[in-house]
Order: sequence, then C-alpha cells, then structure tokens
Amino acid sequence: MNLTDLQALERQSVVGTYARLPLQIVRGSGSWVWDEDGNQYLDLLCGISVTNLGHCHPDVVDAIRDQARTLIHASNLFYTEPGIRLAERLSKSSLGGRVIFGNSGAEAVEAAIKCARRAKPGGEIVSLENGFHGRTYGALSATHQESKQAPFAPLVGGFKPAAATAEGIAAAVGPNTAAVLIEVIQGEGGVHPVQAAALEAARAACDQHGSALIFDEIQTGMGRTGTLWAYQQTGVVPDAITVAKALGGGLPIGALITGERLQDALVAGDHGSTFAAGPLVAQAALAALAATDDEHLLGRVEMLGERIRTRLSEMPGVTGVRGRGLMIGFDLEHGDAPGLAISALTEQRLIVNATGPSTVRLLPPLTIDDDEVSEGLTRIASAIANHNAR
Repeated sequence: MNLTDLQALERQSVVGTYARLPLQIVRGSGSWVWDEDGNQYLDLLCGISVTNLGHCHPDVVDAIRDQARTLIHASNLFYTEPGIRLAERLSKSSLGGRVIFGNSGAEAVEAAIKCARRAKPGGEIVSLENGFHGRTYGALSATHQESKQAPFAPLVGGFKPAAATAEGIAAAVGPNTAAVLIEVIQGEGGVHPVQAAALEAARAACDQHGSALIFDEIQTGMGRTGTLWAYQQTGVVPDAITVAKALGGGLPIGALITGERLQDALVAGDHGSTFAAGPLVAQAALAALAATDDEHLLGRVEMLGERIRTRLSEMPGVTGVRGRGLMIGFDLEHGDAPGLAISALTEQRLIVNATGPSTVRLLPPLTIDDDEVSEGLTRIASAIANHNAR
C-alpha cells in the first residue's frame, strides 16, 4: 500500500493521537530504513531510542525466531525461565535487588510509584519540572508539563514538582516524601542533563527523610550514554531505576529494577501484568542485553558522541549543543525544529526528531559506523543550511 492510501486508511481507522512524519517504513537493517518505493533513509532516531542496536540486529532476530518456535506465552500464573533469567541479569548489571516487569516505560514508572507508596504509605512523589515519565495517569501526574497534564485533569494526587537544581530538590523533599523521581537526562524535555549537584542533593534529601530515589532510565539506559546505565556515570546510586525502550531490542518491555530499599515493598497481589516478561520478549531482551553490554561497543559511544557534538557546534545556526554519549540535543538559532525534521526527512532522507519549537534530538544507533556518522553529519549540515536559507 502506498503512503497516500495508508494515510487515508489511518484517518478512517485510527484515533488521531500521533502527528506522524510523512514516511512509511517497510524494512530496516542496521542504521538504515526503506520506504515502500525502495528509498533508503539514515535513521538517527532509533524509534526514539528503541533500536539501539540498529534495526533487526541478528542476535535479537535469532532469539525471537528460536523462542517463537518453542513457546510464545504462558502468563505469570506459571514459571517460565527466560523472564526470571532476565531479572537476574538486570539485577546483577545494576542495583542488585529484585525486578518488576511490565510492557512499557510508563508501566515501569507506575510500578515505581506503587513501590514507593507501599514503602511509605501516603507519601508524596517529587519529580522535576520539564521532566517526562509517561502518559498513563500516575506517570502523567509525575510529568509536570502543563500542556500534557491540563487536558486530563484532575490527575492523581500527591505529586509535587521541584526545580531541577540542588536547592529546588532540597526544598521540595521532606518527611512526607515517599520518593524522588528523576530522569538523569531529560529527554523529551530537550536533552538536558540534570547537574551532578542536583542528583547529589536528591540522594542526600532522600537519605535524610527515608525516601526512595528513583532514576528514570527509560531513554538513557541500555548503553545510550556510554555505560549500560546512565547513573553509573554520576557517582549517585539510586534505590531503583525504570528501564524500557531498547531493553527488548525492538519488542515492548519495561522493568523496575530495585535496590535493597524497595526490593520487598510489594507482595503477591499488589501488582501484575498478563504479558510482562513473557518468554518471547524476555529472550529478545536477554539477547539485546548481551549485545549491548560489550566493552568495545560502549567504549565507542562517548567517542562518537563527542565527535557529533563537536561538529554540530561548528555548524552555522546551531546553538546549545548538549547531551551525553549518543543522546544529543541542539537548538536552532532561528527556531522551527519541527520544520527542520520534516525537510531533513524529505530532502536529505535523514530521520531526526524535534522535541520542541527550537530543539532537535539525535539518538543514533550505538552500532553506527564511522562512515555513517560522517554521512549523517553531512546530511544534517545540508538540512540546516537549507533551513537557514529559507
């Protein structure tokens, strides 16, 4: 089906909650995707940091294929080995506690909220201004952005905003705080790293008041910043992290990984999910973890990120280049980042993303090679030059 016919079918059949870019993707391999006419596009967005290993990584494909021939679903009424092995692997890679699985990042955040409230009944959840944690009601209540919250009020009670500063966090946290929820880098908010002093203040305040510190690693995790988990670069150890996106290698899965403080917070019957960590997606996640947690792969991420950030900072019309590893944001001096994303797609066959009126986000695959980085930078420069000339 061609794009025009597909768009017409969507208008007839799908609730219009997405403002899609004008591209139908029919195939992907590595850093590239193809449309229905065979045109090739360089993907520097990775499905919003989902295909971190590139499209159709062979290890993930093999894991899915082999498991699909054996057992796809059994439900959590029964034991299946892949999900339990995945929990062990996640725990050993991070905080050493136990894991709660879901099917998305928002579900992982919901589990985090429930754990924190179980551990400290009635306590408030403090989260940062400009953050984003998901669109389900609990996660949305922790997302202090008026444009996202206002249409769905009243929201869940007991959520409190804090400025993303040491002073702001210290002022917001008190005896009634159940948890502080922080993205190490605010992705949807424009790729803004939270400063070390703010993270340290959050840790100190949580320790003082018996609150849980939870890091949202849904976008920053799975090697995106150059270590398996972004918190490992901060010197601050949280009590739990939420993960999703790239964890399934392209399949939907989310998880809350706990440390000692929260690992026993929930008991049988407190939480659950029909599909969580089913054998198919768990095997895919095990393959994705094995491929990602590789010294050579992770060692290249920061090097390539520095190369991209340096080149971007030299481009006319670009300001505010920031990020860590291969999670990169930059601002356009003359604005209209959404327009740039569309022109980059249609004129340069390059996939990037706008997170606001002036901000462009890049989330290249961790497996991108040097030639592809050069090609991507060339296409970005051309797109910006054409954009500035309009």
